[in-house]
Amino acid sequence: MTDQDFIDRAKELGFIAAGFSKPKTPIYFDSFLHWIKEVKVGHMAYLKRNIELRKDPQRLLEGLNTIISLAYPYPASKPSTPDGYTVSRYSTPQQQDYHLRLKGLGEKLCKLIKEMFPEGRSRICVDSTPILERSLAVTSGIGFIGKNNMLIVPGHGSYCFLAEILTTAQFSIPSLKEPENRCGSCTECIDSCPTGALNAPFYIDVSKCLSYLTVESKTDIDKRVAGKMGNTFFGCDICQEVCPLNRRDFPTISLPSKDSILAMTEMDFERTFGKTAFERAGLKKLKRNIMMLDPKPQQGRAFINKLDTAES
Repeated sequence: MTDQDFIDRAKELGFIAAGFSKPKTPIYFDSFLHWIKEVKVGHMAYLKRNIELRKDPQRLLEGLNTIISLAYPYPASKPSTPDGYTVSRYSTPQQQDYHLRLKGLGEKLCKLIKEMFPEGRSRICVDSTPILERSLAVTSGIGFIGKNNMLIVPGHGSYCFLAEILTTAQFSIPSLKEPENRCGSCTECIDSCPTGALNAPFYIDVSKCLSYLTVESKTDIDKRVAGKMGNTFFGCDICQEVCPLNRRDFPTISLPSKDSILAMTEMDFERTFGKTAFERAGLKKLKRNIMMLDPKPQQGRAFINKLDTAES
């Protein structure tokens, strides 16, 4: 069984790209250090932890010989309510949280590794491991990082999840040139960022990013920022939507109506969205985000005050 057999199996499972790299300091580690010292990370302080692990992947698995980078697609169509409110594409609200799905697929690939290398040990990483996955993906040859900081897989675009398998198995790791950055002089993502979070190529101010503000932030979105959310109450895809390397599809109605979500109890939410990406934000955060989009600000504020009263 060869490395290509492994890649072929990964593609049979739905991955669009797979590549191998050696466990060494990621190519953009110094840029990450510079960024993390400058930027405000808000409620994502975990980004400033475990720096040594991010620098040296070998600390994550004793005897590590190979890092396998994997890209798995998500739909180009944006999930929508019947009344036109949308969420970020990656949320795939009708499917199980992508962390769980990718881990399950990764376990199948780990079984294959075990067949190829009986003495091998492997570890699956999906988002939560302190690892610079985009840098490693570039080194593996599966894509390049765009000016919007997203990994772009040639022929597919940036609508994809990333996962890694760390393994003691020794795969053949070819010498690869870094994939050509195809952004050229294009600055559509930077020019279109509604809050100015993308204020330079390959740089993002997390504290201004709508994806952070609508998902990770523990505080309410202020009125000024809310006016830049469009009709999206979870995440933001604008820097990807305008990228000419991504496909454009019409929204797909795959969510309950706005009023149905606002009327949900915690039990309703658990039953409908409990194992989806929405779980990270939680029902109260979703409701607050939706009400900030209300065209009648006083009603929105009254609803949020009602939520606050219920929580106290």
